[in-house]
Amino acid sequence: MASEYSLILDLTIVLGATALGGFLANRLRQPVLLGYLVSGIFVGPFGFKLLSNIADIKSLAEIGVAFLLFALGVEFSLAELKRVKEIALQGSLLQIGLTTALVALISVIAGWASGITEGIFLGAVLSLSSTAVVLKTLTERGEINTHHGQIMLAILIAQDLALGVMLAIFPALRHSENITMALGIATLKILVFVTVAIILSRWIVPPVIRSFAATESNELFLLAVIALCLGVALTTAALGLSIAMGAFVAGLMISEIDYADQALAKVLPLRDTFASLFFASIGMLIDPGILIQNFVLILELVTMVMLGKAAIVLPIVLRFGYSLKTATIVSFGINQIGEFSFVLALVGLELGLISQQTYLLLLGTTAITLVLTPAWINVGPQLADKLTQVPLFAQYLRRFATPKTISMPETMSGHVVVAGYGRVGQVIVNILQSQGYPVLVIENSEASVQRLRMHQIPYIFGDADSELVLEKAHLETAKALTIALPDPASTRLLLKRALAIAPNLDVIARSHTDKEIDILTQMGAIEVVQPEFEAALELGNHLLKTLGAAESHIRTVINTIRKDRYLSIRPARE
Repeated sequence: MASEYSLILDLTIVLGATALGGFLANRLRQPVLLGYLVSGIFVGPFGFKLLSNIADIKSLAEIGVAFLLFALGVEFSLAELKRVKEIALQGSLLQIGLTTALVALISVIAGWASGITEGIFLGAVLSLSSTAVVLKTLTERGEINTHHGQIMLAILIAQDLALGVMLAIFPALRHSENITMALGIATLKILVFVTVAIILSRWIVPPVIRSFAATESNELFLLAVIALCLGVALTTAALGLSIAMGAFVAGLMISEIDYADQALAKVLPLRDTFASLFFASIGMLIDPGILIQNFVLILELVTMVMLGKAAIVLPIVLRFGYSLKTATIVSFGINQIGEFSFVLALVGLELGLISQQTYLLLLGTTAITLVLTPAWINVGPQLADKLTQVPLFAQYLRRFATPKTISMPETMSGHVVVAGYGRVGQVIVNILQSQGYPVLVIENSEASVQRLRMHQIPYIFGDADSELVLEKAHLETAKALTIALPDPASTRLLLKRALAIAPNLDVIARSHTDKEIDILTQMGAIEVVQPEFEAALELGNHLLKTLGAAESHIRTVINTIRKDRYLSIRPARE
């Protein structure tokens, strides 16, 4: 085929392979990410060698990283970031520092590194986690706005910021006298960039985006958004910082303006398309022969890395006052090696900081940790429960499951316990208080607890699904329990433990999916509410009134639908 069509052919091959790989992974009930990685292996230089211009594919894959982080920036709430700013900054520095120091020490003692310089470099590579994979996993699980999701993303963004500093100082590792100067220059670059970004986000970007939106042309608006995302990303790359950092900041620039949601909706299809290219490009780097020859060694490295990073992150999160469950989910959510470690490893290879053999082992180990990430995140909550039952850890860990603070009368009865003080929980509390009913809120967000203190609402600060927290809520004398948590797993666990304490308790639970309605009902919830269905019922109510239906008939229709738990309006399962 003519050379001018080679890139189009390569793109067709890669996208077709990732679509097929993702489809097969989905049918096998595996993360689609695994399918993308495997498809990259098959079409890449270590597979069937179907591509003629891999460099261009990798360049396009960088756009996927940019769009992933841009979308995260648009969705990421600065107000939410303030909630976890201490662990984002101090916690990430602790994690990076401890990981780098421990890996350097162990690798030098064990003989895996030729000297302390190589040990430090290996530690830095292993200290980074995957923003792209964790973000994709949390999005698919609907856990972006959960407490552990916000903490994970805050730490990961801080790691991405640290990447720019690492890229600046690594060339100086061969000449230790230059490290101080390199670090100073890198810090100065970041400060200059952040300052310019703040100026642009306040006085330049919002009016420009509004001007393009005012044209009412979808094409012009999309082009402006793409140019902003890639332009800022390329600026940070030119400064020696990461593309990811620039794209994230570009997202933050428009996150607070009126057209943020519209921008996000336009970018999402591009993000998903180019992100699949990125993960396929990672697969192209993996040599199956190296994996097979060093399979046992790589498995040992994967085990050491993932358990080791989890062991480092867990006490750090606990140190900042978060519960054991939150700490466990976070530690097992960011215990992989990040995709930007590929970039660092390549830099180390070019600088002679690591050997070719070490580079290839890092690639294989990193790829496997990325594939295992969704499974580790699933394991986190169950592992937290198991750890509290181990005698060796029980006494130490038990104090992290207890309520942090309690503000309520010593004895309560006839009250309603509301688990979760988010948007739904706040409405419920307002309704109950306006009618004079006593309320007790269980919440694990410091920002929400501050609002509870301000309004003098009785509360318990801790995880609502913790047995120790529930013991303080006087469920045995409560009138009802309302579960308004954003996490489906916590909702189920809370329901189970609450009914174990008070079997006759009237429990009303919020369902996140159709399937969950039946699960929560079978577990003992008296009423299960599905927000989307309730919104549809209200719309239907108004439509029937418009069409002239009698009030009594409308009430009968709505009540019948609710009584059969939305069965008559649920979409047919395929």
